Amino acid sequence: MTTAIKLLQSKFGFNSFRAGQQEAIEILLSGRSAAAIFPTGSGKSLCYQLTALMLPGLTLVVSPLLALMKDQIDSLQAKNISAERLDSSLTEEKYREVSNAIRKGELKMLFVSPERLTNERFLNLIRGQQISLLAVDEAHCISAWGHNFRPDYLKLAQAVKSLNVERVLALTATATPQVADDMAQAFGIQPGDVINTGFYRPNLEFRVTACAGRERDQLLLQRLKERPPGPAIIYVHLQKDAENTATFLCQNGFNAAPYHAGLKSELRAATQEDFMEGRIPIICATIAFGMGVDKADIRYVYHYHLAKGFESYLQETGRAGRDGAPAICELFASPEDCTTLENFVYGDTPDESSITSLIDELLNAGDEIDITARELSKTHDIRQLVVSTLLTHLELFGIIQFEGYYYSDIRFEAHQTGAAILAQYPEKQAAFLKKVFACGKKARKWITLDVDEATERCGQPRAVILRAMDSLQEKNLITLQMSGYRQRFKLLQTDIDRAALCKKLTALFLQHEEMEIARIDAMVAYAGESTCLTNRLLDYFGEPIDPCGHCGICKGDAPATIPERKIPPLDPSILPAITELAAKYSEALGRPRQQARFLLGLNSPAISAQRSLRGNPLFGSCAQHLFKSVLEQLEQNQR
Repeated sequence: MTTAIKLLQSKFGFNSFRAGQQEAIEILLSGRSAAAIFPTGSGKSLCYQLTALMLPGLTLVVSPLLALMKDQIDSLQAKNISAERLDSSLTEEKYREVSNAIRKGELKMLFVSPERLTNERFLNLIRGQQISLLAVDEAHCISAWGHNFRPDYLKLAQAVKSLNVERVLALTATATPQVADDMAQAFGIQPGDVINTGFYRPNLEFRVTACAGRERDQLLLQRLKERPPGPAIIYVHLQKDAENTATFLCQNGFNAAPYHAGLKSELRAATQEDFMEGRIPIICATIAFGMGVDKADIRYVYHYHLAKGFESYLQETGRAGRDGAPAICELFASPEDCTTLENFVYGDTPDESSITSLIDELLNAGDEIDITARELSKTHDIRQLVVSTLLTHLELFGIIQFEGYYYSDIRFEAHQTGAAILAQYPEKQAAFLKKVFACGKKARKWITLDVDEATERCGQPRAVILRAMDSLQEKNLITLQMSGYRQRFKLLQTDIDRAALCKKLTALFLQHEEMEIARIDAMVAYAGESTCLTNRLLDYFGEPIDPCGHCGICKGDAPATIPERKIPPLDPSILPAITELAAKYSEALGRPRQQARFLLGLNSPAISAQRSLRGNPLFGSCAQHLFKSVLEQLEQNQR
């Protein structure tokens, strides 16, 4: 570790390792895979950044967040460390530049999204390179028991094998024992190589205040006035809440700004930079804000609304006090929040009819299934992420096999005549390229290539054709454009009881629904906790402690008493009105769950396809009602 310590000092400016870092690096340097379960802000990224400098070849870093990639790359490049990213925001010129650097072995670190590891163009580029390390950020996403399951993470384990990755580092700040086991099993990590430094942060003071929804603004204002000034994040549920809360604070003399996914990317970036530099001390944000925000002196994290679960709460509060100085994390607990959170969960669950129609389409497609999740989402009125989850379940059942993503539309612009291009290649390669060019259909400027015809005529697989086209672009002989991103699956089973399969899938989604509702219920129970708040939070992650002595309860606060939820009765005019509207828009509103989503103001692919529906006064008219209750009444109405 002598070399590692020298690099730590010379490249990263630290004199010593933090807890767990040296242990993780030693495991990786010995050639084994490791998992690092460290609290938010405790230096997980250093484990792969430093290790990458000590290993030959390339380190691939998988991250689900583009902003996080940009921040890390800027920081690494400032240290003269060769790091780049490949993502959809790059220009074709920048893509070529990064691709050439990969081919020449000039990069030490490459940041990509999990989806990129199933992209045929990327796999052609990376295959054959020495990948010494694959670092997987937010690795808890691989577990269906985690709070943020992402189907594409399951394919990472397959990519490790197909790309001959030498070792893996799985990273997360939030993993229950069950999720940690899933991570280790997926990436072949030995039990002794799972490093969990614990979640306890002695400088964080957890507090809970029960309130009615209408009391929150004044309560927040009171807290900001009575406590010493300091950088603060205020987490809210909805984009409009971020806007309204920031406006309210500005009207009352505080410098605050909203942050959410609905803002233009330039404004989001500028707002984050202003917060980091101290020009804006208060951010009112949805959970779109926070991942990768490495600001050490955040003194307050307020949850204006209830967090959706312990995992989210631990991650969001973990952004406070990274400098080790005292910080306060206060939760405003109001019963109305449960309704909003529950409705989001219920609204994501597809009904059995949608699942059945999607399964029929897939199984009727023949042995080779060619689809896009986007098209399936629109056709069957299931959110795109839920479609991807459903396809993953079918893979796990052994019904279909993922064959990869591919581009259905490939075109190129030749910078020279065909003869001039071919003249630059040896006879055998020129003959091959001539056959490829013959499969193109020329327009005024672009030549559209029929890759299926080219594979048949040349007797070579798609990968070889695409490598040839990339090579032509690398030599600046053509400009290449690819679009029409699609997925291919192979049907493995034909004798399938479709009804039983659809019921099984429906049950799985309902089970996930119950699991998410249980997370919300656990947060409500936490809000009313009568014993140490810190212990209650850590116990969920398998790390119970003695009373901390510094949370609200330990300091003498009375347990928060959450007011009882008051749900207004459903307006009797709603049922006949939605029945009449559903008759006009049967594809979007024909089924009770579709109608319930609409009445509660939850968007869906079918509703988005009918713009006039979004402006209908019935949309969101039952936003304060319980999804489950509204759904039951709609189902009775259809009988």
